[in-house]
Amino acid sequence: MSTSAPWTVRGIDREEMPQVAEVALTSLLAPVLPDEVEERVFRFPERNGYGRILAATDEGGRIVGTTRSHAFDMALPGGVRRVAGITGVGVWPTFRRRGVLSALMRRQIADLHEAGEHYAALWASESGIYGRYGYGLAATEVVAAIDVHHAGLRADAPRDPGLRVELYRAVAGRKEAAEVFARVARTRVGRFARDELWWDIMTKDEPAERAGKGPLRISVVHGSEGPLGYALHRAERRWDPRGSASVLHVVEAVAATPAAHTALYEHLFSFDLVTRVEFASLPQDDPLNDLLANHQRLESTMVDSLWMRLVDVPAALGERSYAAPVEAVLAVTDRYAPWNEGAWRVEAGPEGARVERTDAAPDVSLDVSFLGGALLGRRPLLGPLRAGLLTEHAPGTVARLDTALFRPDAAFCGTVF
Repeated sequence: MSTSAPWTVRGIDREEMPQVAEVALTSLLAPVLPDEVEERVFRFPERNGYGRILAATDEGGRIVGTTRSHAFDMALPGGVRRVAGITGVGVWPTFRRRGVLSALMRRQIADLHEAGEHYAALWASESGIYGRYGYGLAATEVVAAIDVHHAGLRADAPRDPGLRVELYRAVAGRKEAAEVFARVARTRVGRFARDELWWDIMTKDEPAERAGKGPLRISVVHGSEGPLGYALHRAERRWDPRGSASVLHVVEAVAATPAAHTALYEHLFSFDLVTRVEFASLPQDDPLNDLLANHQRLESTMVDSLWMRLVDVPAALGERSYAAPVEAVLAVTDRYAPWNEGAWRVEAGPEGARVERTDAAPDVSLDVSFLGGALLGRRPLLGPLRAGLLTEHAPGTVARLDTALFRPDAAFCGTVF
């Protein structure tokens, strides 16, 4: 597919993967060369097909930009849906700001639409990039830490004496962890199903992966019915003049029941020599904040996570679940997906939704990126309205839309892809 610029956006074949990896890793400032990450670079394309990778080439055929997508089964409001997980986006440094990325994004969205995919998702390396391509920030997560002498849980926290916690090397506890994750991921909006390849990545534990920390371990909470929770973690041994100042770095903590959460957290806060526990990623509504006897001691920082894009506006809004009845005409602008442009009548409620084109006057005019931001149910449209970034023609429409789109449970991905 040619563009007006002196490059072409096209698919690739396997022999071009080293060039694609070189561009992606260089643009993202990765500390490795393509041949040093060959296993991770090459295995995803073999599974997903090279048709999910695009390259921009200059007039001489040199690859100067790349993007690719995973084929995820992700929990969304309304059920598990196929979502394109966008990754490997990069432009060779000497070709920046020349329209390469725009050409890649336009082609990628068109290809996804032609393939019948309704959503795309990504983690943004810079927040100022992807809004212009129709993505909206849809979820935030928490980076947290606590000193263990402040980490006691409430006396009335749910405790089950029948639960036990076992500590394994990462590979040994992987099967139990995968069983718990599969159970939880089906209902946690933003989570995507993991296959064996993803678990290979999550449990990879070569010395180069450790960055000065200890080996990766898995703590698994067992009950009479099987595994109910797990945590992936590494210890970092530190000493100061007063003794041990070691840190437990928790990569992931997942539990299927309240008692399993209690057992898991009390275990993580009980390691000998560990004075501090740091969590790489927690949901906004993780039970830890409520379980702590002194929750003010939990150091929490909100970070951006999933950005969502509606590849097909009527299909995506039509299969979403809604918390309350709402009827509105939305005038959507979408410069990278012209099939989404125009006025759409949305009639939705707990029983289902219908979305159709209409000639009626709009109640709200907005860019498609704001619909992506609102998709997962915790980023209301009221903020963009107050900022003057969308237009409400019929007063009260945005409030009704926010009520209908709201979900009480916070979206959470927890896995950078």
